[in-house]
Amino acid sequence: MGGMRVNVISDVHGNAEDLATAGDGADALICLGDLVLFLDYHDHSRGIFPDLFGTENADRLVELRTARRFDEARELGRRLWAELDVDRETAIEAAVRRQYAALFAAFPTPTYATYGNVDLPNLWHEYAAPGTTVLDGQRVEIGGRVFGFVGGGLRTPMRTPYEISDEEYAAKVEALGEVDVLCSHIPPEVPDLTYDTVARRFERGSRALLDAIRRTRPRYALFGHVHQPLTRRMRIGATECVNVGHFASTGRPWALEW
Repeated sequence: MGGMRVNVISDVHGNAEDLATAGDGADALICLGDLVLFLDYHDHSRGIFPDLFGTENADRLVELRTARRFDEARELGRRLWAELDVDRETAIEAAVRRQYAALFAAFPTPTYATYGNVDLPNLWHEYAAPGTTVLDGQRVEIGGRVFGFVGGGLRTPMRTPYEISDEEYAAKVEALGEVDVLCSHIPPEVPDLTYDTVARRFERGSRALLDAIRRTRPRYALFGHVHQPLTRRMRIGATECVNVGHFASTGRPWALEW
């Protein structure tokens, strides 16, 4: 089947405005997760953290994290939450719900989406409209090609909401079998694909994804997660591996056509 186009995005982080047009000109939209914006590192007034604690505290948190003073950053967070007269989980869930209401309403039909590491999967089905299909460890056929989806991230010191064990992640990858397009939030475990040139650190990639790419040879492996990757695109054997971009800052989808 010819003449198909799918727009692919990842790391939306609260950008509902551009999300509303992300599917323009395409037969479908694929979203690879991280809808939630906890803190915008470019504009410290945007996100759940500054909404709760103000921009000055957000400035301080970014300063500490950028300097890799993670213990001090965690201590700042603990102190601020202790001063706030509300339960942490309740406050975060309420804020995430406000973001999800706007973001899911902006998804075009059809949209195929999987979770990122900062998402709250248990809320998605409340907000996903009939035209949005949520997939995790599952396959779907679009225009005669089989797309497999793996959501979430692997465990890190950041302790974001949807991090799972390597074993659980590998089981989801295994469940897909052979696909034409392998879609995930995090990249395969390749240094050039996992290194963030602005944060100056390696993000966690998946060995199971890399093994599946070598074993099953999909046409494409698509992912996000690393906002400013050292390498955006590379081949692994027969597979074109593509970081589809940091949608929160670019507002532009990556297009797959066949």
